[in-house]
Amino acid sequence: MVVIKGRGISRGTGSGKLLISTEPISFLSGVDPDTGEVIEEGHPLFGKCIAGRVLAFPHGKGSTVGSYVIYSLKKNEKAPAAIINIEAEPIVAVGAIIAGIPMADHPETGLSCLRDGVETIVNGTTGEIMYEGELEGD
Repeated sequence: MVVIKGRGISRGTGSGKLLISTEPISFLSGVDPDTGEVIEEGHPLFGKCIAGRVLAFPHGKGSTVGSYVIYSLKKNEKAPAAIINIEAEPIVAVGAIIAGIPMADHPETGLSCLRDGVETIVNGTTGEIMYEGELEGD
């Protein structure tokens, strides 16, 4: 297991298989709060479900209503188990905090050396990311 240092944003611990996007995510009109499916056409994760996954993406984009979509995802049991961002911005950070979704940002390795589907644990309190695989390029 590799421990990646980051910055804690939303307290708690969440684990699941990693789902990585190279593009920012807009939760308002980009993710269906009833299904957890990415519905933004042209997005690299289009058609994929984020429910129960450790969702890693550079940062959020779009309206502040996105925070409430994240909260709705949690209430509908379709939220990610945890979130990793390169740079947390207020929309996603507030959404994660009000929904109780563990979140970390500033992973010391970035996202490019991580692979989809690898079991990952995010400690949003300490910012540590426990990655069960080998880092790409190592």
